[in-house]
Amino acid sequence: MKNSGMILCTILAALLLSMGITDLPFAAETTTHDMRAGVIEAEKQRQKLLDLAEKERQTAETESRKSRERILQDKKSLTFAVEQQREKNQAVKQRVAQLKEKIDSLRKTEKKTDEKLAEMDAVVKELAGFVRITAKDVDNLISQSLQSALIKERSAGIAPLLKKSAKFPAMEDIRSIKDILMDEIMGSGQVRIQRGTIIDQTGKEVDAEILMLGNFTAAYRLDREIGFLLFSDKSQKLFALSKSPGTTMERKIRQYMNGKSEDVPIDISKGGAMRQLTHRLSLLEQIPKGGPVVWPILALAVLAIIIILERTLFLAKKHLNPTPLMAELKKRMAAQDWEGCDELLALNQKKPLARALMAGMEFRNKTRTDMENALQEAILREIPHLERSLSTLGMLAAIAPLMGLLGTVTGMINTFHTITFYGTSDPRMMSGGISEALVTTMLGLCVAIPIMLCHTLLGRRVETMIATMEEKAVAVVNAVFIYGKNEC
Repeated sequence: MKNSGMILCTILAALLLSMGITDLPFAAETTTHDMRAGVIEAEKQRQKLLDLAEKERQTAETESRKSRERILQDKKSLTFAVEQQREKNQAVKQRVAQLKEKIDSLRKTEKKTDEKLAEMDAVVKELAGFVRITAKDVDNLISQSLQSALIKERSAGIAPLLKKSAKFPAMEDIRSIKDILMDEIMGSGQVRIQRGTIIDQTGKEVDAEILMLGNFTAAYRLDREIGFLLFSDKSQKLFALSKSPGTTMERKIRQYMNGKSEDVPIDISKGGAMRQLTHRLSLLEQIPKGGPVVWPILALAVLAIIIILERTLFLAKKHLNPTPLMAELKKRMAAQDWEGCDELLALNQKKPLARALMAGMEFRNKTRTDMENALQEAILREIPHLERSLSTLGMLAAIAPLMGLLGTVTGMINTFHTITFYGTSDPRMMSGGISEALVTTMLGLCVAIPIMLCHTLLGRRVETMIATMEEKAVAVVNAVFIYGKNEC
């Protein structure tokens, strides 16, 4: 340990001496021998250290040179790599710029394509919507067409287009729409007779001969039964009209179907007018709707009819053609055949004119005034028989519309009572009173107008007969006094 300490001190002293440090506190304590030995030993160690250091320096320099060369080589490689990378980056930047330009161009193209696609999509959707709307219109058209009653499943071709989840219309669908429309156009412009199934007036399906008048009217012939047909769009069937169209229309339809006539009744309203026939009430069917007032009006009508018939027959029986009678009478007067004149008048004594003239002839030997008075008296005696019941008939003609007005008032009273209790929300509640009011008015006028007409005609007839009697009476007086004067 001591030697080691000394060696370390010697090495330290040598290092200090080499560094020019000579002033050591412990230098006095060492001996010269020890110092020389220590210096030698230290010099040896120093030389070793120097050699080692030189060797390490050389080694470090070699490694440094190699490292520098390697670094330089790496620098050149890196520089070259950097240059290449820069060139690549520049190429990439140019490529990126080109791609950006291409992307911008593609975006513009995409935008234009999207716009065109949107336009085409809108056109396609509009076309598809138009086709579907047309399909619905065609379906509504054929559902209300008379031709559908004779053509089964007409809408099968366009049924897929009528669904909510309908596919895109194809050309086959458009062709189906076109075919249906063409069939409808052809059928609506034809007049034809064919066999088909209908629902008769009893509600049974029967096979009948059907007359199709375009798309307006259909008529049928079933044995001897002839009438019009109504089309039901719900059941797609033809129903016989519940009422007969009338003798005249039946005859025209029969003649047309037999080829004996060129015209036939047609309902251009497609059944609207014919439906009115089923709801139209005759006068006899409307009378009970007039309430209790109609019965007195009907009684007036019956009484008026009896009077009119009685007066018509009476005046017809009392009518006498005055022209041949006066001609024969004047002829016999000219021949002074007074008995023949009385016989001629006696043959027609049931006639007012003959009776009046007979009464005057009895006074042919009297004065003119007496004879005229006798004739005037006879004419006045005949007038009450001729005018009998005419005043009653006039009174009935005046009463009938008043009775109708009374029924109108009572009907309106009932209507107002209904309004008071139920309001005006349901017109059917008021229809009874209004119907009663209108029916009685109509019935009163229907009774009064013919009565007034007949009263006027009968009155004119009576006035004519009276005027004829007066005229012929004057003619007889003149003839009597002319031929009687010659006799004198």
